[in-house]
Amino acid sequence: MSSQTARTGRAVRITAPGELEVVEVDVAAPAPGNVLVEVAWCGICGSDREVFGGTRPAEFVRYPVVPGHEWSGTVVEVGDGVPAELVGRGTVGQGIRTSSTAPASVAGDTAAWPQEYEETGFTLPGGWAQYLELPARYLHLLPEGADLRSAAGIEPAACVAEAVLLADLTVGSRVAVIGAGALGLLATQLLKGAGAEVTVVHHNTSREELARRCGAAHYVLSDEAEGAGLLGTFDAVVEAAGVPGIARLATRLGRPGGRVVLTGIPANDADDLSSLELVSRQVHVMTVFGAPTRAWAYAVRAFALGILDPSVIVTHEFPLEQAGAALEELGRRSGALKVLLRP
Repeated sequence: MSSQTARTGRAVRITAPGELEVVEVDVAAPAPGNVLVEVAWCGICGSDREVFGGTRPAEFVRYPVVPGHEWSGTVVEVGDGVPAELVGRGTVGQGIRTSSTAPASVAGDTAAWPQEYEETGFTLPGGWAQYLELPARYLHLLPEGADLRSAAGIEPAACVAEAVLLADLTVGSRVAVIGAGALGLLATQLLKGAGAEVTVVHHNTSREELARRCGAAHYVLSDEAEGAGLLGTFDAVVEAAGVPGIARLATRLGRPGGRVVLTGIPANDADDLSSLELVSRQVHVMTVFGAPTRAWAYAVRAFALGILDPSVIVTHEFPLEQAGAALEELGRRSGALKVLLRP
């Protein structure tokens, strides 16, 4: 039951594309069924830059908005109907809202998601703030003493965890991960943990050492993949690059009957996927947008077991008041991989 504690806190608000402000806001007690989380860390991803730049499709953002969907924190207050023992627990939480009549989507069935899109940090207040309120049913509790800085990376890991689940691996499966950005490296950790032999395919050599640290057995440049005799050799391919043309490379790397999972959304969707190639080689193509409950559970379990360690991809940290500078740093593409804000 809520203690009705009066609070204020700072938050970063994007009022319109290109317009950002740090504001002091009143923090209400959580509504029935909800919790109030004190945010410890919140990551910045490419979609947050789209919100700031005004390039995110209109149906996936609503201004003004407090961004931030990659957060971790501690429950500090609960609303009516929520167990009081949640107070003090470290947690992360799902962002995409599901139908109130189908809260779990445990089997990964996104049909339970409503047609009208709602998500923390895009259409609803997010984690670029000291406090965040959300329904308790979206929480994923962390082990006692968990590293909340590292846990801020569980949300992107959950997205690629769904790709790992769709890839339907067995121990020893040969898997290619295209892209050595944050998503690709987190996918590499999860795939290694699942017993796969992972080859990371990237456009330059700058991430090779980190990719191998994350569990890659091999590292190949994307423009050399064909000459290296890799086309048609992988049991599964996880695409995490999101650049034009990369989906075709992903499908060509998969063996006949193999599985290809696409997670990236190119800014210019002018890919040249060949129906002839897909049908004649019986490549199974699947996609991931967000993460259902089963993927969150998978990522949290991997984190608790030490298989998943998002802290290794953190390159920069900024206080909440420097959110604008943090966005600029990520946009420079000069080595920033995962940028965190600390309220």
